[in-house]
Amino acid sequence: MAKYVAVMLVMVMTGFAKISAQSTPNIIFIIADDVSWDDIGTYGNTKIKTPNLDKLAKDGIKFTNMYLTASSCSPSRTSILTGRYPHNTGAAELHTPLPAHLKFFPELLKQKGYFSALVGKWHEGPATKRAYDTLLVDRAANGEGAEEQWVNLLKSRPKNKPFFFWLAPLDAHRPWSKKTAGHVHNPDTEIIVPPTLADTKETRLDLAAYYNEISNLDHYVGLLQKELERQGIADNTLIIFTADNGRPFPGSKTRLYDAGVKTPFIVKWPKGIKAGQTCQSLVSSIDIAPTLLELGGTKTPETVQGKSFVGLLKTPDKEFRKYVFAEHNWHDYAAYERSVRSTDFLYVINKRTDFDNGGPIDANQSPSAKALKAAKASGKLTALQKDVFLTPRPAEEFFDNFKDPLQSLNEVQNKTYAAPLSELQKVLKKWQEETGDTVPENLTPDWYDRETGKALPEKDKRGEMPGSAKKADHINAKGPF
Repeated sequence: MAKYVAVMLVMVMTGFAKISAQSTPNIIFIIADDVSWDDIGTYGNTKIKTPNLDKLAKDGIKFTNMYLTASSCSPSRTSILTGRYPHNTGAAELHTPLPAHLKFFPELLKQKGYFSALVGKWHEGPATKRAYDTLLVDRAANGEGAEEQWVNLLKSRPKNKPFFFWLAPLDAHRPWSKKTAGHVHNPDTEIIVPPTLADTKETRLDLAAYYNEISNLDHYVGLLQKELERQGIADNTLIIFTADNGRPFPGSKTRLYDAGVKTPFIVKWPKGIKAGQTCQSLVSSIDIAPTLLELGGTKTPETVQGKSFVGLLKTPDKEFRKYVFAEHNWHDYAAYERSVRSTDFLYVINKRTDFDNGGPIDANQSPSAKALKAAKASGKLTALQKDVFLTPRPAEEFFDNFKDPLQSLNEVQNKTYAAPLSELQKVLKKWQEETGDTVPENLTPDWYDRETGKALPEKDKRGEMPGSAKKADHINAKGPF
């Protein structure tokens, strides 16, 4: 008996030694659903209540120029998982599963010895199941916002190995929940109506429900951090908070302007990151995979198109990228748009100009959209609010990000900008050529009527997708972009 106790004590002590000597951080990646960067308190929203996210930023580093590669949920997420542009994943459109031959960064962390788990929205296809030891996607068990198992997972994880958690709440995706564990916002006094929307009672109620879902998510971020502290592992746990695309309202989700693809990105890691920092460097979401692989002590595959920004965690003020790229493909409605953004300028091309862009069906059939339509009928819309109804759309758009932060004035015909416009035109063309980005002849058609939202005969039919997963497998992450 004494020998058994001694052996068990050695095993336990060895386990504790492994934990205390752990050279790589635990990693928690929280990806909110349909949340805009400027709908978080720390990013300047003075009305919304997000105390835990604000503290997360205060205790770590806040990125102010992180950009997604897509303004739709599943293409954005699959791009993060693979470190590849959406048209290079074989899953450029909404609800298209990732091919099995691709590498997923949680899978590589798992192979390195991490305990890997996903909780909540699983939107990437069955092939990604192999990337996780635990997959908790049951909606009843996860709760309405899909956050209720976070603390339980943290408590029940294997204690003798580092862990990676992909936490994917359903907040703040429509339809809205009727309850929140966070702050309940007053639609009259605690709402900032974006200039893309009409300031009506319906819009304010819509935005208040959206704010409440963000506050609910914020509440669970707080509980998660308390459990990390309780277990004594907060110091070497890296927490990331981000989102997959902009708010689910007209003028944001599915747009390639900052309203659609600029995203909140907060990183806290007490052991490795100095608190209270801000990083203004341009970063792309394809850079997340190589960064987390490096931090996890794992080599980045050559098929990854992003590059690690680990250096920014120590020196946040150095230049990282000159350009970031994004794309808009089918999301309920046919589309083909591409963009390149520098610090100063944004350039967008559209190969299907006969289509408007009022957002996906959940946005263009929302109370806020109906308020816009009513205001349009009475001739009361601003130029920015009219944009979601515009058809035909411009084939090219060019914006001065500093003079026009809302990206509302198309300067493509302004000769003053001839030089920077020419530069971005060449950069985007080169990027398309080097990443094998094709323009399909037959796009996936609209599945719903753009005005009424009713299902069309073409529903569930798919056309061609741009690029392919195999076409650009040779691309090296050390390229010019």
